[in-house]
Amino acid sequence: MKAKKRHVVVIGSGIVGVSAAIWLRRKDVAVTIVDRKPAGDPKATSYGNAGILAACSVAPVTAPGLLRKAPRMALDPNFPLFMRWSYLPKLIPWLVRYMSHANDPDTRRIAEGLAPLTSDSVQQHQLLTKGTKAAQWLEVADYSFAYPNRAAFDADRYTWSLRKIAGFEPELIEGNAVRDFEPALSKDLNLLAVMHDHGFTKDPGAYVADLALEAKKLGAVFRQAEVTDFHFTDDRVTSVVTATGPLKCDNVILASGVWSGPLAKKLGLNVPLESERGYHMVFKSPEGGPSTPLMVTTGKFVATPMADGLRCAGVVEFGGLEAGTSKAPLALLERKVRETFPSLTFESSTSWLGHRPAPADSLPLIGEIGSTGVLAGFGHHHIGLTAGPKTGRILAGIITGDRENADINAYDPERF
Repeated sequence: MKAKKRHVVVIGSGIVGVSAAIWLRRKDVAVTIVDRKPAGDPKATSYGNAGILAACSVAPVTAPGLLRKAPRMALDPNFPLFMRWSYLPKLIPWLVRYMSHANDPDTRRIAEGLAPLTSDSVQQHQLLTKGTKAAQWLEVADYSFAYPNRAAFDADRYTWSLRKIAGFEPELIEGNAVRDFEPALSKDLNLLAVMHDHGFTKDPGAYVADLALEAKKLGAVFRQAEVTDFHFTDDRVTSVVTATGPLKCDNVILASGVWSGPLAKKLGLNVPLESERGYHMVFKSPEGGPSTPLMVTTGKFVATPMADGLRCAGVVEFGGLEAGTSKAPLALLERKVRETFPSLTFESSTSWLGHRPAPADSLPLIGEIGSTGVLAGFGHHHIGLTAGPKTGRILAGIITGDRENADINAYDPERF
C-alpha cells in the first residue's frame, strides 16, 4: 500500500513562503500556498524593500544609547523616523519591550542570532534560484555605506564592530577617490565603507513572482483566500480554515509577515509584533544616480539601481496597519535623495508604503510551535528579503527531516 504523501499548507506568498514551498517540492512534499494576495503583489512587503541581499546586516536598531536619542529623533522633522501620535497609546507596550533591548548584552546577543540568517545570503539566493527564471533578477555587487567623513564613520564604530565579529570588514575609500568610485555622489560625502560580495535584486516584486512560478512549476498549488483559523486533532493541526473552505494538512508554515500576529494568537502565542511602516520612492529613467547599491547614512536610506528605475527606501514610521500614506516621510526622503545625488534627473517618480514585521526583540520567529505541526516563519524586520531563502530552507528541513546545520534556538517562536 502506497504511503500517504505529506501535505503542507504555507500561509503567505512572500519571500519566506515561496522559498519554503520550493524547497519542500524539491523533496516531493505536497504544498498548497494560501494568501490574500498573489505573489509579488505591489502592496505586499516583499515587493517594496530596498532589494539588498545584506549579508552584513547583523546589527539591530536597538543599540546602546537609543533610549537617550529616541525622543529627539522622533521630534526632529529632518530625521527619518516618524510617529502617528494618535497610535502611540497602542504602541507603548510594544515600544517598552523594544527599547528594553537597547543595551550592549542584548544587542550582541541579537547580532549573534541574526548572523547565521544573513551572512551567506547571496549563496542561499543562488541555491534557491539556480536553473530558474527568478535567477535573472539577482546581481552580485558591492554594497557601500556613504558617510560625510572619517569622523562620521568612526561614530558608527560600535555597529561596525558587530559586523566585524560576524566576518564583515569594509574597504574604506576616502576623499576624491569617492567620486572616482561613485561619480553621482554629493561632495558632502567623502568616505565610503564598501562591502564586497553582497548582492541585490533588480526587481523584488518580479523576483518573488518568478519564485512563485517556479514553485507552481514544481507542483505547488496556489489558493487566493484569507486564512481565519486552524483545526486540531489531539493538539496537532489537521486543517487550515479559509474564507473559501478548509484545507486538510499535516503541517502548516505561518509566513504572512506582520499579519501572522492574529493567527499566532489562535495558537496561544501573544507575539509582541508591530508594523514598522516603510516607504520607498522609485525615480523612473534616472540619470546621475548610483551604479551600485548605497546606504546613505546622512539620510538613513538605501539607493538601489533597479530595472524600473532608482529605488530609494528606508524611512520608518510607526502608525499601525490601517492608516494611509503620510506626506512628510516621502517629502523628507525625496529631499535627502536630491541632496545625495545633486545631478539626478528622471522622467517621473512613484511612491510606496509597506509594513515590516517588527518583533520586540528584533529576531524572527522560526520553528515549530510546540508539537502542533505549525511552524512559524515570520518577524524578519529589516532582513526579510536577505534571510527569506535560508529561513524557507530551514523550515522545509524541519518538516522533511533534512535539518540545516544551524542552531535555531534564538528564533524560538515560544520565547515570549
